Amino acid sequence: MAALPRLEISFGPSKPPTLLLALLRAPFALIPSPWLWAIQSVGTLLVIYGFFIEPQQLIVTHRILRTIKLGAGVRLRLLHVGDLHLERITKRERELVAVVESLKPDLILFSGDILSYSCVQDDEARAQARSIMNAFKAPLGVFAVAGSPPVDTRQVLGAVYRDTKIELLERQTVELDLQSGVVRITGLACTHDMMHDGAELQSLPLIDPSHYQILLYHSPDLAPQASALGYDLQLSGHTHGGQVRLPFFGALYTSSIHGKRFEAGEYVLDRMKLYVTRGLGLEGKAAPRVRFLCPPEIVLLEITGINEESGLTHRGERYPGDCLT
Repeated sequence: MAALPRLEISFGPSKPPTLLLALLRAPFALIPSPWLWAIQSVGTLLVIYGFFIEPQQLIVTHRILRTIKLGAGVRLRLLHVGDLHLERITKRERELVAVVESLKPDLILFSGDILSYSCVQDDEARAQARSIMNAFKAPLGVFAVAGSPPVDTRQVLGAVYRDTKIELLERQTVELDLQSGVVRITGLACTHDMMHDGAELQSLPLIDPSHYQILLYHSPDLAPQASALGYDLQLSGHTHGGQVRLPFFGALYTSSIHGKRFEAGEYVLDRMKLYVTRGLGLEGKAAPRVRFLCPPEIVLLEITGINEESGLTHRGERYPGDCLT
């Protein structure tokens, strides 16, 4: 664990995860079995993988969303990035910048949490995060919302976004006129007070239901309300996909009021799509800098315009998963 910061992989304190791992492995050390060394060796390999390897394995998830609200053949390449949680620039962040540039998205949306919780007051971390965020470029713009209040403080937001071309949306909506359709992006800051945030969301009008409406909000917790209000797409993060997932079970913990309902990935709520990114970084403070079966990701969404008839099967039924409005 002490080697992680020296190898520039992650920068958390080494003692808490070391103690946790020791406690988890102690019962196996008491088993009088010839398989003991094999079990302990497997445990060591899992620790190496979860702490040293998987947190650096950046994945690009590609999804195609179809809508009749854009002209047939129109394709908007939207890149969703979330939960950077930067402590220091590592191989992962350098790869992130290169991959974003290579994808050439039309639009980039960042769903909050810039720094690790450990680095909120760290000027060097703020400066390095600013250099990463400022490297994001897209012809239709780069837009962001504030994430969790203890992480995306006013001071952090000011330090990172000051004098950049990134537009921070706080109860604001921007319209992108694609000539054959309009995409409206509404950004709402997250307080984790669902009564307050729900009321804020209700107060933001959907001006024209013929426009493609996107809600950018840090947590998936408002998804049922957003769906009821008529949004077509909500982009969120916050859960990190659990960071540690078990086969056939998924996330052990999501930090969402909905538990495992929206832990990671794509969901359909009535006529709205929700995508919850696993994010990029790690929580901070004493939380273990580990990912297991939950690699960091960025999400490339190709929002494709189609004729209403082309969204039907030969029997006149909707293709599964298509939210055509």
